[in-house]
Amino acid sequence: MQRCIELGKNGLGSTYPNPMVGSVIVHNEKIIGEGFTSPCGGPHAEVNAINSVNDKSLLKKATLYVTLEPCSHFGKTPPCADFIVANKIPRVVVGVKDPHEKVAGMGIQKLRDAGCEVEVGVLEEECREHHKRFLTFHEKKRPYIILKWAESSDGFLAPDKSEREANPEPYWITNKKSRQLVHQWRSEEHAILVGTNTVLEDNPKLNVRDWAGNSPIRIVVDRDLRIPSNNNIYDGSVSTLVLTAKKNFQMQKKN
Repeated sequence: MQRCIELGKNGLGSTYPNPMVGSVIVHNEKIIGEGFTSPCGGPHAEVNAINSVNDKSLLKKATLYVTLEPCSHFGKTPPCADFIVANKIPRVVVGVKDPHEKVAGMGIQKLRDAGCEVEVGVLEEECREHHKRFLTFHEKKRPYIILKWAESSDGFLAPDKSEREANPEPYWITNKKSRQLVHQWRSEEHAILVGTNTVLEDNPKLNVRDWAGNSPIRIVVDRDLRIPSNNNIYDGSVSTLVLTAKKNFQMQKKN
């Protein structure tokens, strides 16, 4: 199961809205197949793991490990539970149940009804931590949120604005490594949100530059639409949402 979690991390930032599941197939204490969730619309982890097995005859005596309960419904792909049953895998070990209303134990029940031995809750806390984004959305009905800021040891975010008038550019408290980490985080998440003052002070691009990966959707809270149209957030390079209290206005820029 630990190996399943390692594999699942390969999907971080590319699988949403699907969870980043990892799966391993074991025969006689030896791993014979591995897989993780493809980008949305592609095969899920269990399918990729089964398809990676060279000798399919071994599946009839194998155990499939997976971080999250196999799905039981048709979406962009057929149910993984059906594929497991079709390949006659006799035993399935699940890290954590799927709270999605279209699964919610039905994948496990489908496997058991087909004669599979199913064990649930192996490394459950570790699997919950791994799937925290997906579980937060479905259990708490809100996004998983990372609150990020840089702060000096005596509690400051930046010098006083009066000290910055000669050089109004962003004042870097952090170093290159920590700034690269921030770009890695951006590549792993679906969206990034900032307020009006951050945009007015720093004119950020909020995209991924120091890391490989997709840029998140930019979300800006601009209640009174004070941000100029020539700001970087309106450059059209990344999908952008502006939340405002103004009514009956037209944005000249796309997104």
